[in-house]
Amino acid sequence: MKPLYLKFTDDEIIYSDNKDLNNQQSYKFNSKQELKENFRNFAKILPAPVDVLVLTNVRESLLNKNLITYNGQTIDCRNDLENIFHIPVVNMENIRKDGLALATHNAIIYSGWHLDYNHLDHDKRQYGQESMQTIGNGFLGLRGTYLEAKASDDNYPATYVAGVFNQLSTPINNRDVINEDLVNLPNSQYISFKVDEGDYLRIKDDLVQESIRSLDMKHGILTISTIIKLDDGKELKVVAKKLADLKNYHDYYLQYSVTPLNFYGKITILTQTDASIVNSNVARYRNLANKHLIVDNIENDDKEMLMLAHTSQSQIDLAIKTNISYPDIDNTQYYMENKSEIASQFIEFNVKPNHTYTLEKAVSIFTSLETKPDMIDTARNHKFIPTFAGAQEASKEAWHDVWKKENIVVTGDITAQKLLHLNCFSMTIAAQELANKHLDASVGSRGLTGEGYRGHIFWDELFDMNFYLLHYPELVKDLMMYRYNRLDAAKEYAATSDYKGAMFPWQSGMYGDEQSQEVHLNPMTNTWDPDNSRKQRHVSLAVAYNVLNYYNATQDEAFMSQYGLEMLFDIAEFWIGMSKFGPDTRKYTISDVMGPDEFHENYPGDTDNQGLKNNAYTNIMVSWFFKKLAKLIEDEPAKVIDDNLKRTNFTQQNIKDLNNIRHNLKLDFSGDILGQFEGYFDLKEINFDKYRQQYGNISRMDRILKAHNDSPDNYQIAKQADTLMALFNIRENAFLKIMLDLGYPIVNPNKFIHDNIKYYIARTTHGSTLSRIVYSMLMLKIGEDSEAWKLFYEALTSDYYDIQGGTTAEGIHLGVMGATLNVVTSYFAGVDYRGKMLEVNPHMPKQWEEVDFQMTFRDVNFKFRVTDNTFIVTTDKDTEIKFLNQKLPLTANQEIQLTY
Repeated sequence: MKPLYLKFTDDEIIYSDNKDLNNQQSYKFNSKQELKENFRNFAKILPAPVDVLVLTNVRESLLNKNLITYNGQTIDCRNDLENIFHIPVVNMENIRKDGLALATHNAIIYSGWHLDYNHLDHDKRQYGQESMQTIGNGFLGLRGTYLEAKASDDNYPATYVAGVFNQLSTPINNRDVINEDLVNLPNSQYISFKVDEGDYLRIKDDLVQESIRSLDMKHGILTISTIIKLDDGKELKVVAKKLADLKNYHDYYLQYSVTPLNFYGKITILTQTDASIVNSNVARYRNLANKHLIVDNIENDDKEMLMLAHTSQSQIDLAIKTNISYPDIDNTQYYMENKSEIASQFIEFNVKPNHTYTLEKAVSIFTSLETKPDMIDTARNHKFIPTFAGAQEASKEAWHDVWKKENIVVTGDITAQKLLHLNCFSMTIAAQELANKHLDASVGSRGLTGEGYRGHIFWDELFDMNFYLLHYPELVKDLMMYRYNRLDAAKEYAATSDYKGAMFPWQSGMYGDEQSQEVHLNPMTNTWDPDNSRKQRHVSLAVAYNVLNYYNATQDEAFMSQYGLEMLFDIAEFWIGMSKFGPDTRKYTISDVMGPDEFHENYPGDTDNQGLKNNAYTNIMVSWFFKKLAKLIEDEPAKVIDDNLKRTNFTQQNIKDLNNIRHNLKLDFSGDILGQFEGYFDLKEINFDKYRQQYGNISRMDRILKAHNDSPDNYQIAKQADTLMALFNIRENAFLKIMLDLGYPIVNPNKFIHDNIKYYIARTTHGSTLSRIVYSMLMLKIGEDSEAWKLFYEALTSDYYDIQGGTTAEGIHLGVMGATLNVVTSYFAGVDYRGKMLEVNPHMPKQWEEVDFQMTFRDVNFKFRVTDNTFIVTTDKDTEIKFLNQKLPLTANQEIQLTY
């Protein structure tokens, strides 16, 4: 183990490989740069890699252990150092107590499982941290806000329940615009205090002396510790904890402990359930109607409270029950106060210094969507776990079971380990088996962490399902039932455009109707621009893709016969109708669509809003889908096919159409470059450097161009992967076969893939974080390992560093989180599950020493350990895999080690 010892002064870092700082060298701070930038520059000058950083002269405070002074500010430097060097950071006190080896081990374990923020932040930065520290259980999500905070520009406490949407109307540009939102439910996590006759604490810089917010992902507990100094000099330590019950998914639990540090006096703790809240997480939505809740009644029974409410339009009934307890506080005075929308409870008591006083609060949320028919009685009779300690123990046990299935262990990169754990954690709180089997809901693009995109469900499901499928196939079935239950709505939507079959909406909420707006606010111009994103009909292909992937991995014949085939037939009928035969070209054309790119909505000068023709991704995926469906029709029992034909309008002629259309969809080429859509090569090139000089970040070139009275429709640019997105979805061999089926044989596949990747990445601005993860995989295909790693790491850290300039404030990007996990297992470790058996071709990054994980495929549980030259696998049943294109039989419970 190679340590590097650091000593900080006001203007430099003194460093040495010796704890006595012999042979010391120094790095001079550049005071004009942020501390992080100085650390980055310091990392560049180190001559050799090290294993651990040792802080020799940091100061400790009541909460923080690694404080240094930089530019007059006191800063905890551990997180920044770990994130830049990707190795553990310890201080000399740790070493004196435990020794270097154990202190280093403890630091690795802690940092891999904890997401910490060590001070107050503001505005979107603080909002984003709250999104990242959301706790939940698939049913509810509770943003990681200070308990004392109410909605402001710096804090946004919010509670969301899967599937609880409501619609409101707002007059815009002389018309009523209806928006459907995932509803911000009554805030029951509010707890604050006052000393004597002072004001109740609000989270402000001048009062909060220290703060640590620590999300323990291993056990599902958020702990917020603060040191408060009031205006009169009184000091207190406040520790708040919250957790969501994974098993009894209606419940979450709070613990609030106050310790006076230097005074005697009286403290009053106030806790509320506040239904006066509105939806205001997203700044650009704030001028729209946002009051969704109507309170029906508030009932009190000693320390228990029951609030009954409903949503104004969707008429979803809500029952929120709370219970407070404080058995360790003596001589209390308790009273309550109910207003029309706020239920308040007060506890007064006398305090003395250095004694801790603890309030515990249990909260349950029931809705008429999942609790029938006696929701109110169910809520009234609901029993909580009696103590927070009991709830905490239950949470630890439940999360232990979760991590046994989905833990991904990375050796050699402490930051990647933390963020992979965060991504798994976020996927689990967005949806999990115990909750979702009772819900009619799927996963929105922001999970249950914020109000971006109004909580709607997009094609992002495609990126999420891959993770769920390998760990919780039953959960995937539950999530797909959300789409099945809205099949009639998809048929009605298709009919509005004069098509048969099922056309799923780009944005889906409660009912499955189209929730994409016809206008959206451009924040650069503050104007409402037309929004044609609803033309992304490929969302229906994502639904079909998920059904087919699920069936391939599980062979669940019951699901396919009862639900899956019906969805596939209806989706296929829609695409058959979309495919129009051209007598001149002898090919089928699919018109009036948008691709995943999203920058291109129409052709230049098209004022009739006709969309695009023959988007490559759309046409290739239609051909793939039709091929898969035709094979299913051949393989499934005749009775199953007949039953599903009777339940749908699919006909024998449609079956013939599948094969005819899938061989004859039109694509556009220029040499060996596949056109993103028909006419793409007629568009102008663009000088990105010109706009970089003016704007810096050009990821949203659509908004920039519109601010210049121009349009991305005029240029060869893309927001994200589009033309080559099919190579992310399907295996390369399958992609090449589809091209051959379509009549466009690829003579030199390596050259074709290389040339197309290079062509399109040069024209892509990565305005969506999903773009980076897709192109990371693509760059691996052409041996551009360093660029693949760069794009992957940008995607992995995209919410952590909020690289899109504040969008994490509106909720985490769940699709990116799912996709990064998929890249680690399917591309870095190389375990591809998209065929009849697992195919393995590792491509480990040199930055990592090892990756360990497990997964389930076709009812076989696999454990994998992958290094830069070894592949180790164990299964619980006899099976076989294909390793480097060679079939390999595996015997149950026998470890096999291979080299590559």
